[in-house]
Amino acid sequence: MEFQGKRVTVVGLARSGVAACKVLVERGATVLATEQSPAEKLRVDLSDLARLGVRLETGGHSPESILGADLLVVSPGVDLRLPLFARARATGIPMWSEVELAYRLTTARFLAVTGTNGKSTTTSLLGAMVQAAGFPGVVAGNIGTALCEVAPALTPSHWVVAELSSFQLETIVEFRAHVAVLLNLAPDHLDRYDSVEDYYAAKARIFLNQTADDFAVLNADDPLVVNYAQGIRSRLRLFSRLRTVGDGSFLRGDRLVVRRDGRTEPVCETSRIRIQGVHNVENSLAAAAAASAIGVPAGAMASALASFPGLPHRLELVAEVDGVRYVNDSKGTNVGAVVKSLEGYGGGLILIAGGKDKGGDFTPLRPLVETRVKTMILIGQARAKIRAHLDGACPMEEVASLEAAVERAAQIAAPGETVLLSPACASFDMFRDFEERGEVFRRAVRGLRSRRDPVGHRG
Repeated sequence: MEFQGKRVTVVGLARSGVAACKVLVERGATVLATEQSPAEKLRVDLSDLARLGVRLETGGHSPESILGADLLVVSPGVDLRLPLFARARATGIPMWSEVELAYRLTTARFLAVTGTNGKSTTTSLLGAMVQAAGFPGVVAGNIGTALCEVAPALTPSHWVVAELSSFQLETIVEFRAHVAVLLNLAPDHLDRYDSVEDYYAAKARIFLNQTADDFAVLNADDPLVVNYAQGIRSRLRLFSRLRTVGDGSFLRGDRLVVRRDGRTEPVCETSRIRIQGVHNVENSLAAAAAASAIGVPAGAMASALASFPGLPHRLELVAEVDGVRYVNDSKGTNVGAVVKSLEGYGGGLILIAGGKDKGGDFTPLRPLVETRVKTMILIGQARAKIRAHLDGACPMEEVASLEAAVERAAQIAAPGETVLLSPACASFDMFRDFEERGEVFRRAVRGLRSRRDPVGHRG
């Protein structure tokens, strides 16, 4: 599409919406930005957009802003089930994600990662492998940097390593990833989808425009993921923690190996992977399978695996106080993520959970809670539902805040035990996002430590 003189409405003014506004103005579009929240609640500089000539509408989306556009660019936080969008579709107005816009504006190639859990870690690890190999590339997308901020300036020699959410994939049109990774599937975001099948189908759109020249990287250990291999036109690369596969990656004893074109290469022993845990072995295998598809040497993969430190708020050890470990897993925003986190512990857990319910079922947590959790401390809107779904699995208490949960956990935890924040819920009932929730947990734990050790000499 030629943007000069086109009327483009950007719906949603979070990070990707702002980036879309700026790049569209640069290309001569007449841009209107519309946002459901009132101006005072936004964390963006509206005056900066106004200076660029962007018309601003806050506090709701008017019919004129949606139906008067030549193109809609919809941010991932906006629910596509809004009635105005149905009217826009009926009149033939194109609807793109910011991902689609960035794709149209760059000549770089994409390595794209999606799945219910592990996206950010796998994307960052894959980016580290690409960079360790000396390939020019950037990491962007749902992970923090909007694609429109970086992709337009890149060349055909660059790789864009992109984390993509189901919300971003809903409105791709021509977007094509040279390598597309589907990590896993589990129920999530059921407050935004009419069924879990709709959510899974949105994830599988990552393969939509691939051809026989491209690669699809799939988790061979996840039956739901394998189901979506049917009909994929690109070349399959599988990864597995449990068995040997064809081209892709798997474990041979305690060693991670990759196989490409029928030839197997050792990468490293699993003990050399800096980020520990069963789920991170799977993330490492996925990144290695994707990297091998574009020719990253095994040595570069090994270097990245040995040095990558992990990401904040993902099983992050905050401190040990009085012999009790405090672990921040604020990014555990769904049941599947918490299952993976609990699998990494043998027992003696004080689990802090709860927040904004995303329509999920908490009962899959029961077997692990029964065997590994000493006490659950529940917070947020979903605490009554969690208690009902897991009734009798372990002792449960409810408190009014995350700070109170940390205080109570400190009272009941014994030396050698772990206090784990892994909420299985979104954060938006009490916090801006999962990062803020994790930071509040960190501060509360540090407060505990400072009261135990005023001079700060203890670990």
